[in-house]
This record gives sequence, structure tokens and C-alpha cells, in this order.
Amino acid sequence: MFESLSERLGGVFDRLRGRGALSEADVRAAMREVRIALLEADVALPVVRDFVDKVAERAVGAEVLRSITPGQQVVKIVHDALVEMLGADQSQLELGVTPPAVVMMVGLQGSGKTTSTAKIARRLAERERKKVLMASLDVQRPAAQQQLAVLGEQVKVATLPIVPGQQPVEIARRAMQAAKLQGFDVLMLDTAGRLHVDQALMDEMKAVADTATPDEILLVVDSLTGQDAVNVAKNFSDQVPLTGVVLTRMDGDARGGAALSMRAVTGRPIKFAGVGEKLDQLEAFHPERVAGRILGMGDVVSLVERAAETIKQDEAEKLAAKMAKGQFDLNDLRAQLEQMRRMGGLGALAGMIPGLKKAQAAAAGATDDKMLIRMDAIISSMTAKERAKPEIVNAKRKIRVAKGSGTTVQEVNKLLKMHQEMAGAMKKLKKMGGLKGLAAMFGKGGGGMGGLGGLLGGGGGGAGGMGGAGGLGGLPGLPGAGAGGLPPGFDKFLKK
Repeated sequence: MFESLSERLGGVFDRLRGRGALSEADVRAAMREVRIALLEADVALPVVRDFVDKVAERAVGAEVLRSITPGQQVVKIVHDALVEMLGADQSQLELGVTPPAVVMMVGLQGSGKTTSTAKIARRLAERERKKVLMASLDVQRPAAQQQLAVLGEQVKVATLPIVPGQQPVEIARRAMQAAKLQGFDVLMLDTAGRLHVDQALMDEMKAVADTATPDEILLVVDSLTGQDAVNVAKNFSDQVPLTGVVLTRMDGDARGGAALSMRAVTGRPIKFAGVGEKLDQLEAFHPERVAGRILGMGDVVSLVERAAETIKQDEAEKLAAKMAKGQFDLNDLRAQLEQMRRMGGLGALAGMIPGLKKAQAAAAGATDDKMLIRMDAIISSMTAKERAKPEIVNAKRKIRVAKGSGTTVQEVNKLLKMHQEMAGAMKKLKKMGGLKGLAAMFGKGGGGMGGLGGLLGGGGGGAGGMGGAGGLGGLPGLPGAGAGGLPPGFDKFLKK
């Protein structure tokens, strides 16, 4: 998400950073380009105007023009203004009420309300240990209630039994009663999708809100609709007191105009962003982290959180034990690649690791998720003995492996070279006293083993195992190493 905007702004700021001193004319010219970039990203015109005026006013001040690093100072001002535009602080769901807390989902037809309801319910149940009940009030769309029941089974969240013929207000009353009697913490009401021109459905939505008196009314909006999403939000906020917005399909929106306009136009915070079709692909919306991604600063905190959710502890412990002995074979490398795929693949990780976006561009588009699949195919085409002892893979075996995996001998060589570098790093680790010795070195000041990525990647340490040249380095999934980065030598594999 935000790829086109990020690229345009990156070009503007690279030129600013390249200048030793900035004149007011330089800053004004840069702001014109920022204005065009935001308009091309489909951000609402009044929002763009306010944003550019605010940034220009701060950027032509003495603090920038007399600064030692004026280019960096301008980037910081733009970053702060973006955070302000997106809503300053992360906004949590209001659940600190007498149970059950009622969360009502509203939105247009096809915006992703039912799936978003299940995603939020799963998040509340798993992360916050809440007892959640979901109820479908959608009697308009065929099988909508059955769909929520199926999703409830998938995310292991209770759903209200379906009573054919009941109307939305009656279902809401029954859901409230069931939630109170059965001691649920949160009740989620999935209402029917509606067209904002359909006043009858709008009146029905208001009647449900009057009956259930929800603590949260979340508007679900498809971010791909761009400026129309902002108009929809305005129409809904005129009808019911919205408390927040859920943006769906953010992963498919390269422009990001809806996200950037929504807070400014509606005055309501974006609470969640859907970043994929799977039921675990929902992120809390953190304005500061999103601003960092837009400006190419990465988002290591979100990466650490995602790693914590996807790391399989037993696998990580086995790998740690082998590393302590200085061992690392192709089965271990395969486990690392699988870990990256579970974390969303290279596309999802690129925006979070500082510098990796540029590394992707330098690799001329080679860093797509197909790369991980090809690497896995190479390892799968080897025998168990070859995976355990890669050194026995001679020229004849390489030809067989390349044919079996549908790749080239050069790619097989690159993978083996990458494994060699990682295995060499493991041996160095053993000489340093294994994981305990490393923890002692990097653990001072509460840093844990965050420097591991820099050590293995051949560069500066960095937070949570990031580091190495160009932001590459580190091992995902290592206990105590934070998020981990990409395996050492991975950047060389990507260069064709």
C-alpha cells in the first residue's frame, strides 16, 4: 500500500537531502511536487491544500533554512504533518463498559463488513481474551447469516443461532439478551450492506442503533473506491454517530488516498486496516507507523508484532539449539523461508524494513514472493541426505536439482552460496560462546539480541535483529532476536 505515493515523495526528499543548504524557493518547489504527489494518490483536494500549507509554513522557517541537515528537517516536518493528518494517536475500541460492549458494523454493499466482523472478533478473542458473540442482522443478502456462522466456526467465535423470518431490530434485541444471559464481553452486530441513497435501509440502521445503543459504530469502507470512500463516510456520519472507520483492501491500494483523507474529512479515526483476504490479515491502524512506511522509514514495531504472532516457538527453539552447536543445514534454511512466507512474504515485509523498498527497486523487481517459492522448490528437489549435507551437491547433482525444481543451475549455486554464508555465521556464533555469549554481548541495556541481524548481515546492528547492508540481515524466528530480518546473503541471491 502507498507504493506510488511513497515512490514520488522519496524522489522529492532524495533531491532535498542532496542539497547542502536550502533556499525558500527550493522548499516551495518541493512542496509543489508534494502537492502533485498527494493529488495523484487521490487525496481529497481540501486535505491536500491544508496539508501543503501547514508543511510549507513550518518548512520555510528559520529552523529548517539554518539547520545543519535541512533536507532531513523537511522530511521530519512532513512526517509529523502526515501523522497529524492520519489522526496522531492510535485509536482503540471502546470496550471498558459494563458487558456486553456492543460493536455495530455498517457500510455499503460489498465493502467487506462480514469478513471484517469476523477478523475483529478473532483479534478480540485471541489477543485480548474477550468472550465474543457475533450476530448477523443482514436479512437482505442471500445466505449472509450463514456466511457469518461459517466464519465464526473458522475463527472459533460464537454466533447467534439463525431464526428464519426475524427482522434486524428483533435480531438485535435477541442478540443483546443472549449476550447478557451468557456472559459475553463483546457483542458484534453485522448489519446489512446498503446504498447511501437508500433511505429505507438507512432508517433501519438507525432503528438498530436506537435498540442496541452500541458503544462503537464502525464504518467499513473499501479503500479501492478512493475519493468515493470519503463521500460514503460523510454520508454515513450524517445518519449515525460513527466512532471509527475500518479500511478494507488496503493491500491492493497503491495510492492510499482514502486512508489519508478519511480522518480529515470525517473527524473519525481509522481503527483497523484489512491487509489481505485471510482472517488474520487485519492490522490496528497506527498513524505514526503508517507515516513511516509512506516516507520509506519502515515499520519495525509492526514487523516485531507480526513475527511474535507467526513464530512457532518449538521450531525456533530447535533452531536455537542447533545454532548453539554451530549447525545450520538446508532444512533450517527452508524453515526460515517458510517463516518469511507466514509473515506475509517479501512484499509485506518490504514496507516494514527500513531500506528494503530501495533494495527491492535495485533488484529490478526480483524480490517478489515467487522468489521464496523458487528457493523452496530447489530445496524440495534435493534428497534428504543433500539437505542435511549440502557440501555433497556436486555439478551433476546441481543439474538434477535445477531440472527437478524448474530453475537454473545458477539459481541453485546462489542458494547454496547463501546457505554457506549462513552456516559460516553459525560457526562464528559457536566460537563466541553460542547464544549465551551473544546475549551477554548484546543484552546490556535491555537490547536483548537485537544486534544479531547486524552481526550476521555484515553491517550495523539495528533494532530487533535488523541490520546488515541495506537493511538486510538477521534470522527471522530466533528467540529473543525480535523480528529478525532477512537471511545473510539473501540480497546476493536476489541479484540476477
